[in-house]
Amino acid sequence: NYSYFFYAEEQLLHFFGQLLGIAIRADVPLPLDLLGSFWKGLVAESLDLEQDLQEADVLTYNYVKKFENVSDETELEALCAEISSQHHSGESPDSPSRPCCTFTYITMTGEEVELCQGGRNLTVSWENKDVYARAVRSLRLRELQNVECMTAVRAGLGSIIPLQLLTMLSPLEMELRTCGLPYINLEFLKAHTMYQVGLMETDQHIEFFWTALEMFTQEELCKFIKFACNQERIPFTCPCKDGGPDTAHVPPYPMKIAPPDGAAGQPDSRYIRVETCMFMVKLPQYTSLDVMLEKLRYAIH
Repeated sequence: NYSYFFYAEEQLLHFFGQLLGIAIRADVPLPLDLLGSFWKGLVAESLDLEQDLQEADVLTYNYVKKFENVSDETELEALCAEISSQHHSGESPDSPSRPCCTFTYITMTGEEVELCQGGRNLTVSWENKDVYARAVRSLRLRELQNVECMTAVRAGLGSIIPLQLLTMLSPLEMELRTCGLPYINLEFLKAHTMYQVGLMETDQHIEFFWTALEMFTQEELCKFIKFACNQERIPFTCPCKDGGPDTAHVPPYPMKIAPPDGAAGQPDSRYIRVETCMFMVKLPQYTSLDVMLEKLRYAIH
């Protein structure tokens, strides 16, 4: 049984659910890239027979579509030969030299399972090809739903936050609340930045700083966030809405920009320092955009 798992695995899934709950409760996004079907299962939403299968396993999706649309027995034979070569199936009992596929398929964990009782001895034919296609689709969708595993994850999640809250969230909203955005919204970050010890947004080196970040790729911006606050991702919403120093923020916001420690040495010879626990960037007064770019890239790499 492909869905069978041991007690230790159940405990790991329970713990994973707890991590998801902590991420939501503490507003500390987890950098997870999971299938849409996972988030649907988490909020108890039905899977889309087409979209979710295609997202999870495009090869199987294409095979199913080919079986559903095959036009003649020659095309069916070629398709069976393709699958048999992929799955190392045997030869047709009626024609030993011709490859065939049987009512078996490879699970997402790499195991060959029977699609019906006695499936290893049942050859796919023109008469039963549609039954085979439905059986393959059903196998994959059961794997994606994986009720036993999802039950363990939801139990862990429910030990941190009330599961009733999930009925108020769509799968996408649940993903965003748990994982944040996989990219950095620079305008949102800028609106949630405070300037300390007399610094102002209009200071020349502050303008260099934001211009430099605008020139960064998303990969570089993510590295900057990791450098500045030691998080892979940052929340995409904040209770304060528009930012500002006198409103409530969700950690790690607001980002703080402060002068460097001490006053010794030329600004262009100094390096950027951060205090990650405070999301504070200690920024020297670099004299040009080129120097700012150079120092920022040195810091994040």
